[in-house]
Amino acid sequence: MDRAQKEKVVEELGQIFESSGVVVVAHYAGLTVAEMQDLRARMRDAGGSVRVAKNKLAKIALEGKPNASLADLLEGMTVLAYSEDPVAAAKVAEGYAKDNKKFEILGGAMGESHLDRDGVKAVSEMPSREELIASIAGCIGAPASNIAGAIGAPASNIAGILSTIEEKAEAA
Repeated sequence: MDRAQKEKVVEELGQIFESSGVVVVAHYAGLTVAEMQDLRARMRDAGGSVRVAKNKLAKIALEGKPNASLADLLEGMTVLAYSEDPVAAAKVAEGYAKDNKKFEILGGAMGESHLDRDGVKAVSEMPSREELIASIAGCIGAPASNIAGAIGAPASNIAGILSTIEEKAEAA
């Protein structure tokens, strides 16, 4: 890799570290190509990406970034899992680590916050952006549905009472 290629990689990694909602660093020693492709596919489906880069270049890219503490995790064969959604990459990485013992999560960063192994696990247990939007929409729609039910209930009760009176009149 020549100097121009290295500079391009450093620039790309810098963009990843700046624009990602979460970055997870893990060891991947011993993963087969098929297993790595599976990880990439899972991450892509969740809206994230996986990147293998030389630790030295990643450390250079981290200089001056808010999540520069990630540099301490870049030892050995490391892979970066990242996503704009602050939860997606952590969820996928955590799920993959449960399925494959060769994939060992070291830690990560969420914005300026450094995450240790337990921190990544805690982030993975949080609801995703889509789940939060759905629950907010449900909360917004619930009062309208309750109002509609309350408005329709008296009419329904009156209809029920009239029906009962009619049945009694027919029986007599």
